[in-house]
Amino acid sequence: MKLDFSGQVAVVTGGASGIGEACAQVLAAAGARVVVADRNLAAAQAVAAATGGIAVALDVGDDASVDAAVAAVEAQCGVPQVLVNSAGVLQRTLPPEELTLREWDFVARIDLRGTYLCCARFGAAMARAGGGAIVNIASVAGMGSGPLHSYGPAKAGVINLTECLAAEWGSKGVRVNAVSPGFTHTPALEKGITTRTLAADDMAGNSALGRLIQPREIAHAVAFLASTQASAITGINLPVDAGCLVATPWASYGGLRQAG
Repeated sequence: MKLDFSGQVAVVTGGASGIGEACAQVLAAAGARVVVADRNLAAAQAVAAATGGIAVALDVGDDASVDAAVAAVEAQCGVPQVLVNSAGVLQRTLPPEELTLREWDFVARIDLRGTYLCCARFGAAMARAGGGAIVNIASVAGMGSGPLHSYGPAKAGVINLTECLAAEWGSKGVRVNAVSPGFTHTPALEKGITTRTLAADDMAGNSALGRLIQPREIAHAVAFLASTQASAITGINLPVDAGCLVATPWASYGGLRQAG
């Protein structure tokens, strides 16, 4: 199945690295004119140059920055047909007594409020134009318990937000879906492995497929949901987790059976 985004404009927030960069690459390869929106403008420009797109400065935690980015995109490209909300931050795995409200608020402001703000601004324009597709990057951390007391609830909020906006804008031709990655081998994750904050073997071993996910694997799922191939799909949350969700309960029974 070959996806075709020819003639479409796709905005990717957080598009300068990791999952966002992979989404920009996959959408561009399928014919989209990609707007790489990121607070690191130099990195966004590099990705835009490699994908034949344009770069826009965007800090999703700042209302004025989002409004300016929306205006810049509409001035240069018109109303986009696709929005991928990939901008986000991670959180240290601290217990509540050590997790400051400042850090809690920062994570929630970027991951949930920032996603809502971009949806609200770009999605409203799509609704006025009569259609579009939004894909929010949530997380399997938002689908169950974990030591991420701001990140997890924020991503759970993104999943619920996706459902709410899908119902809100369906009659106006705007589809809204979410993809929930498992442990994905992004630069941020690699930093955690290098500093020994995260253990690659543990993350891989706690999945049915026994490996980490590559950013392009997330991007392919995103591209499908944004495409006309998914024209009847809205309001869903698609886990792309190498089988992390199904493998986790096996720990109570001694873990997954090993091959051989």
